Amino acid sequence: MTSFDRSSPPPNPQDPAADQKAVTQAALFDAFGGIRGTVETMLPGLLFVMIYTINKDVKSSAIAAGAVAVLLVIVRLLRKDTVKHAFSGVFGVGVGVAFALFTGSAKGFYLPGMIYGAGLGVAFTLSALVGFPLLGVILGPVFKENLSWRTRNPGRKKAYTKASLAWGIIFLAKYAILFPLYWWGDATQLGWVLIALKLPPMVLAVYFTWVFLAKAPPPIDVIAEYEAEEAAEKAAKAAKAAARERGV
Repeated sequence: MTSFDRSSPPPNPQDPAADQKAVTQAALFDAFGGIRGTVETMLPGLLFVMIYTINKDVKSSAIAAGAVAVLLVIVRLLRKDTVKHAFSGVFGVGVGVAFALFTGSAKGFYLPGMIYGAGLGVAFTLSALVGFPLLGVILGPVFKENLSWRTRNPGRKKAYTKASLAWGIIFLAKYAILFPLYWWGDATQLGWVLIALKLPPMVLAVYFTWVFLAKAPPPIDVIAEYEAEEAAEKAAKAAKAAARERGV
């Protein structure tokens, strides 16, 4: 774990509510990449906008953005850090670079990410409305509860539903601003507005998620349950084997 990452705080048995909030905060920090993951996500796009603003050259801007995205993954690999967020970032940048070079337009660099983000907004909203909140699917493994919240923990299902709806509304509002700029604004203006709207909506969505989950019942650790059942089965088999050896 690097200095950019945040470790889980020690439990506080004297204040379970505060401990639940701290665990939720640490889990969200891990799930969404933390400070370092956020920087790595923003840096290639910021570099593209800066270079394009200066020289108006799509090719050099796209190549620079792609190169820095790959470099960030290499640094992660050399430091033996987790690369899941870096790889997802470099894939998104790679698609944007391909679109920009193929279309010859700077707006092409932004279009795949905008379509993906708008699609996520729709998915979060619909999943909340149908009672299968997407955020629960994403965060369930992080909290070691998997999908147990669906049938065994209605309080957490309600929290995931509220949080997913918040993500959906925030994402849809963001792209309701960006798509008109894509259609009618110039590429430089679109790029800087997109950079400006990169972090605040995400922070707001994560904050709402933390508020809802921190007030929800604690997750059911199905991994621990499975391990306990497995240990009990092994102990029972060992007891039977011992009994047979004694001739009982």
